[in-house]
Amino acid sequence: MDKSDARAAAFARRKLANDAGRGTAGYLSEVLAGYRGVPLAGYMAMRTEIDPTAAMEEAAAHGPVGVPVIMGAGKPLQFRRWEPGCQMVAGEFGAQIPETGAWMEPEILIVPLVAFDRRGGRLGYGGGFYDRTLEGLRAKRPTMAIGFAYAAQEDDGLPLEPTDQPLDLIVTENGVLTP
Repeated sequence: MDKSDARAAAFARRKLANDAGRGTAGYLSEVLAGYRGVPLAGYMAMRTEIDPTAAMEEAAAHGPVGVPVIMGAGKPLQFRRWEPGCQMVAGEFGAQIPETGAWMEPEILIVPLVAFDRRGGRLGYGGGFYDRTLEGLRAKRPTMAIGFAYAAQEDDGLPLEPTDQPLDLIVTENGVLTP
């Protein structure tokens, strides 16, 4: 299976899970509670992505939280400081980003995805933004990547490449998986 076929199948599974209302940030909040105060970045859910906002709000009470800002094709993501209730605007691809705010560098990334496997493999949207970003951050210091997804997005036959950055944990509405 090539990446476009794998993405199409995963998008369909994700939509079904989202439409069934299966998403919850409960397990994500439990994981993040063990890292209070560590700078982290989440994301603002789009379309049928599972929504990490509740866990991000809890984390923001204890330390810096950012959201990704796309700086251009082929470039790593940058992260702007986010706080609950801050003014948001549409960024690249319609992703919501803080209108203003300081830039920050996370040590934990909550990573959106299209599909995952239990070995820590992740299939993203195809732009390579998170792979480039994680590679750069991990070259500086240990950086944890937490894949956040519906359990239905699991796929043991992902077409992965050597440049794909692995996930350290996967959190679903059913629990936490450690590759």
